Amino acid sequence: EKNPPPGGGGRFLYLSMPDETKLWYNSSRRRACGRRHPEHPGRRAGVRKKGNDDMKQDKQAGGLAGIYQATSRGFGFLVPEDGGGREDDWFIPPRAEGGAWHGDRVLARPEDEGGEEGRRRTARITAVVERANKTVTGVLVRHNRGLWLRPDSDRLPGPIQVLTKRKGVRAGDRAAVAMTSFGSAKHPPMGTLREVFGPAGDRASAVAALLYQYEIDREFPDAVMLEAKAAPQAVEESAVAGRLDLRDKVMITIDGASSKDLDDAVSLERDGLGRWVLGVHIADVSHYVRPGSALDLEAWERGTSVYFADQVVPMLPRELSNGICSLNPRVDRLALSCVMTLTPEGEVVDHTIAKSVIRTTERMTYEDCNALLAHSDPALAERYARILPMLEDMAALSRVLEGRRRRRGALELDTRESYVVCDESGTPVDVVLRTPGISEGLIESFMLAANECVAEHLNRLDKPCVYRVHEKPSTDKAETLRAMLAPLGYDLKEADGPSLQKLLDTAKGKPEEAAVSMMVLRSLMKARYDGENLGHFGLAAKYYCHFTSPIRRYPDLMVHRILTALLDGRLSGGVERRLAAAVQKAAVQSSQRELAAQSAEREIEKRYMAEFMAGHVGETFAGTVSGVTRFGLFVLLPGGVEGLLGVEALPGRGYRYDETRLTLTEEGGGTAYTFGMPLEVVCAAADPATGQIDFVLPGGQLAPRPTRPAERREEMPPRRGKDRRAMHVPKGRKGRKKR
Repeated sequence: EKNPPPGGGGRFLYLSMPDETKLWYNSSRRRACGRRHPEHPGRRAGVRKKGNDDMKQDKQAGGLAGIYQATSRGFGFLVPEDGGGREDDWFIPPRAEGGAWHGDRVLARPEDEGGEEGRRRTARITAVVERANKTVTGVLVRHNRGLWLRPDSDRLPGPIQVLTKRKGVRAGDRAAVAMTSFGSAKHPPMGTLREVFGPAGDRASAVAALLYQYEIDREFPDAVMLEAKAAPQAVEESAVAGRLDLRDKVMITIDGASSKDLDDAVSLERDGLGRWVLGVHIADVSHYVRPGSALDLEAWERGTSVYFADQVVPMLPRELSNGICSLNPRVDRLALSCVMTLTPEGEVVDHTIAKSVIRTTERMTYEDCNALLAHSDPALAERYARILPMLEDMAALSRVLEGRRRRRGALELDTRESYVVCDESGTPVDVVLRTPGISEGLIESFMLAANECVAEHLNRLDKPCVYRVHEKPSTDKAETLRAMLAPLGYDLKEADGPSLQKLLDTAKGKPEEAAVSMMVLRSLMKARYDGENLGHFGLAAKYYCHFTSPIRRYPDLMVHRILTALLDGRLSGGVERRLAAAVQKAAVQSSQRELAAQSAEREIEKRYMAEFMAGHVGETFAGTVSGVTRFGLFVLLPGGVEGLLGVEALPGRGYRYDETRLTLTEEGGGTAYTFGMPLEVVCAAADPATGQIDFVLPGGQLAPRPTRPAERREEMPPRRGKDRRAMHVPKGRKGRKKR
């Protein structure tokens, strides 16, 4: 082992190839990361590699550095590394990309500052600093007795010449290639065959390709499985010594009926002064996943569990997540407990964070708890008579905490989420919208309270922490929101929490309520992880971190390690310095893996939804315009399915697109289609391989779909309820609480 490639995580083998080039091989991902220049292992052949000092000099000399975002029409945009919004982007005209591909980190030279007569700021790319597309997935096609790969993404150039020959591989298969050359004016891009996923028209092959594309592995390496299987099946007596013994406390887990990884339990009682004593008890995963172990390195690389349809790709092997780390009922388990004392008004006046040993009383489901709180099932109430009074107190405290968050300026957003229902064979049979009940809300409130308490605890002690941060809307997003609201008669003075919530409250119950809600959601920044405490805008929280799900999120595991070191009296000197250094790396890595997981989940569920809608072609649906682009309207159906109503399928001869107000208006002052307006559509086509769903208006016919520009989707809203919730939490399993 030697130093891994820049930005790489995990275990890398440094191999000398027969041609004396170098190859980094990631043993966890089981794939090559890219060839290295024979004399400069840190430099990819054909890529101009610059250090940060060189890039600073280029920028000081008037150059630009950033990420190239391509479109399918030959042009693209340079998103500056230090840019704040869309107004800071530079237009890259056709043939000015300098060999860059979508997502590459590049250097560029300004060519036109714009500003006059509406001219765009334009630039020309001068060097590729780092390639983003080390592997590419697509469909194999045959040309001149050879195989070529047509990339799935229309942002990438192609086709790519496949150098590898393999038996059984045929045109029409979906596959992945590892790039060996990104092409030039004289030579096509080339790559070696890495994986074949099956027939391109199959949803299963599309899902497998997406998982590969986002580096999400279903299987764990052998070394990881060996460690997982070696974990104890029961709590050892030696591990209990020195821990706070809470085994006599009444506490419950509340999860979805199908959940197996029960990582949190809650308890509630009153002290002698009549104050609430709320306990949030989280599985002590850090006790079993030691720093630097194969389990730890694999969890670092994965960053998060991935959930889609009826499947999960876990961060940790099930031997741990469903076994010794799961807070199963009536068995001893190790935990980290955050026990908070609250006034009747919900203010935390005291807290204790401790390593504990617990024994949960009952394994509850959301459905049963909601029925108990609704007093709709006498038999269920009799069965759970021991915990029902505590559950009712929990619901009361949850309402107090929710009201407290609202008064301090937290946003109340639409918390409904859509999910795909599959039959026993994994075939999608329905797409439904789930509205959280009382029990989901109380778990949400208690997890938020614990996350805030832990973050404030570490911050006040000036100790390292992986914070969950959410910044206020950018100036660009705030101005766009104001422009979109103006036609509806709303005047937004400030894009702060109270003003946005007042806007949502004002629109409530009115015809434009859904449109206003989507607009506000679109205006919010993306939550992320950071080693610096920047607060949480959406929650109006001064301190916030993720503490409650170490089974499925690496930042939570890092926070547990920091707390454990603190509680053991080891968080000082070299230990503290090492943890502080690891915090920012974990924040960056986990943020990147969260984005990859969410992108994969979104793209995969599009395939499932398309397969479901393929059985409903010709049927009419009531929907809402959820996105407006120059090439058509995205329409969202009540269950969460979204499809495209192309501009060519609209009546009339031409439409004018207003990017600021997000409207498509018929030339000559005819019909105007706006963001959030209700619209009746007919499902005209659905392709499970691509996830594309096409709508037409009633009585209309589907025109051939032209190539869509893969433009930056600022004009499109977050997808479905789960992404809206991701404002302050990573996506969780369907039916699980979000934290």
